[in-house]
Amino acid sequence: MQASPALVSSDDLYLFNTGQLFRAYRTFGAHPFENEGQSGIRFVLWAPHAREVTVIGDFNGWNGEHRQVVMTQIGTTGIWAGFAPGLSVGIRYKYEILGADGTRQLKSDPFGFQSELRPNTASIVTSLDEYDWHDREWIEQRKQHPPYEKPMLIYEVHLASWRMDAPEHFRDYEQLAHELVDYVCSMGYTHIEVLPLTEHPLDRSWGYQATGYFAATSRYGPAKGLQILVDRCHQRGIGVLLDWVCGHFCKDDHGLRLFDGAPLYENSDYRRAEKPLWGTLAFDFGKPQVLSFLLSNALFWLDVYHIDGLRVDAVASMIDMNFDKPDSMRVVNRFGGTEDIEALHFLRKLNETVFHYYPDSLMMAEDSSSYPAVTSPTYLGGLGFNYKWNMGWMNDMLRYMETDPSQRSSHHSLITFSLHYAFSENYVLPLSHDEVVHGKRSMLNKMPGNYNEKFSNLRLFYGYWMTHPGKKLLFMGGEFGQFDEWKDYAGLDWSLLQYPLHDSMRRYVGDLNRMYLDNGALWERDHEQGGFEWIDVNNSSQCMLSFQRNGKTSENPIVTVCNFSRDTHSIYRIGVPQPGNYRQIMNSDKSDYGGSGTEMPSFVSAQEIPLHGKPFSIEVPVPALSIQLWQSEIS
Repeated sequence: MQASPALVSSDDLYLFNTGQLFRAYRTFGAHPFENEGQSGIRFVLWAPHAREVTVIGDFNGWNGEHRQVVMTQIGTTGIWAGFAPGLSVGIRYKYEILGADGTRQLKSDPFGFQSELRPNTASIVTSLDEYDWHDREWIEQRKQHPPYEKPMLIYEVHLASWRMDAPEHFRDYEQLAHELVDYVCSMGYTHIEVLPLTEHPLDRSWGYQATGYFAATSRYGPAKGLQILVDRCHQRGIGVLLDWVCGHFCKDDHGLRLFDGAPLYENSDYRRAEKPLWGTLAFDFGKPQVLSFLLSNALFWLDVYHIDGLRVDAVASMIDMNFDKPDSMRVVNRFGGTEDIEALHFLRKLNETVFHYYPDSLMMAEDSSSYPAVTSPTYLGGLGFNYKWNMGWMNDMLRYMETDPSQRSSHHSLITFSLHYAFSENYVLPLSHDEVVHGKRSMLNKMPGNYNEKFSNLRLFYGYWMTHPGKKLLFMGGEFGQFDEWKDYAGLDWSLLQYPLHDSMRRYVGDLNRMYLDNGALWERDHEQGGFEWIDVNNSSQCMLSFQRNGKTSENPIVTVCNFSRDTHSIYRIGVPQPGNYRQIMNSDKSDYGGSGTEMPSFVSAQEIPLHGKPFSIEVPVPALSIQLWQSEIS
């Protein structure tokens, strides 16, 4: 075993310890290495409080006294390095650390690229630079077309439970590269968003409590399989987003907690470190080395796996130091406020770093707070994300849709209030996994009424969601009306597709998706006030709404009519902006979708009868609990 400062450059030492080593994964961890003519593995670790660090593994029978790899601290940098000649890719290993408190513990490698399948916890030396990518065309076209003026339909997926043959019998990455990608393409989605894939010890944490930030979870096979999955997505024109958890980590002994016998990745003040709501620990964003670790991890997924962007989890819990904490744990910042100044600095630095290297990437904040300018540039004082989940819209709409139609007239503002702020940020409208677990019921089962009315309400809801300004995200199972809430330990209830209304719901969602993709008026101006105009916003007594969506030109606007009541209107007049014919491009009440099949004209002609502030108007039948879209034929 050899160790010397030459194993790590002085530049890397400096940059890591000042929070500026943005690709620290190339230096830290276990890597094949040539040293003085010998091939072996170089180990590099940050453990400033450790008294001694050795590497043990299957190469020495997990015996720290036999052929152990003793690492040496490089000066007073807190960084340990060692070179073991003769070792190669594939070995399993852990760090044995004599900590500041005098105890010895075995730790997985914080920079390890692969882990054993749980419940085993060793790291595995892995090379990730050998995969031959075939997605150059996707990467190039992504650079040419910014996302703001493009359609975005995100299918949110938990890989374990999308399809499962038996408990804990998961599809592997390569199987999913065919089955999942084919399905997503057939449904018309533009992106897949995957729940966290960082290695985690407990299946039922869904990946939100991680131990291996640089290791794609081994539940679905070797790391190369994930590269194959992403590559095939790109070859089929599908972007891939990763749910990324940088706000907290789990407390398992082999992970980051008290890594070298003292608080290291976490804050030494337990009030700052503890996340009592989740039983986890917050990262200490005040340490520059933690910044190097996290910023490198963000770039790692984009560099090594060609991920198209990150959905940053639990932003509200990061920026508020007292988020869901009891009074006994409350703290204030140096100005007397409760904002976490260090976390805010980290988020800005995160987005600046990612967009410096990948200006065409997607950085989405899952933020339930009212913190301003989340999607504004950092040079204007914003956090620098390019998208934010619109949690307010989601909560208001679900509350409204869960209300019985007979009571909706007194809650009309719930479906209209979002347009007061819809253009203050760049929004994604999420119907995510969080809304269909823990007793919240599935999307279908949230809907009031009898069996048929539940489906009518859900089709109406999805139609309004699709026509409201903002990009779209739907959790798996919602597209065919999963009746039970999501069960993370079992596969989706695909057998429901043998029943006509569930099969019709999937057909409706697929057609709705394709209609959305085909009509730029529904997405070209998502983030501009001029992309949306109310026609009639005030008809609360009949639970009716009508509005128009406008594309880049004033031609061919789309007029949308929503009926949130049980009343059918054989003739209903609404104002329209232009003369000529209007063609129906979507009707949720079609019999093909499980609706009543009320006879509807394919075209209606505008009459020069002013209404709703518009110079023309049309008359259309409006079935109960339905949405229909009409597009001007003027060209």
